[in-house]
Amino acid sequence: MVTTEQLFKNQIIHKAWEDPSFKERLLKDPKAAIKEVLGISIPDHVELTTQEETKDRFVLVIPPNPAETLPAEGVRRFVW
Repeated sequence: MVTTEQLFKNQIIHKAWEDPSFKERLLKDPKAAIKEVLGISIPDHVELTTQEETKDRFVLVIPPNPAETLPAEGVRRFVW
């Protein structure tokens, strides 16, 4: 099952692949780039970082523990 969070990330990644200027803005100022292209404002209290993987660099992201982010009904929501 694909989550809203995965769809959001995929949309951003595909846009970066297709648009080199967006990719550059995304790496320098990700909140502004996302707001400009998708119209989504990331809250000020959320720290957003972007890194580009290369053939020599692999980025491993450890997400929040689902047990800590699941509400009573069991549906995971964006942490922010």
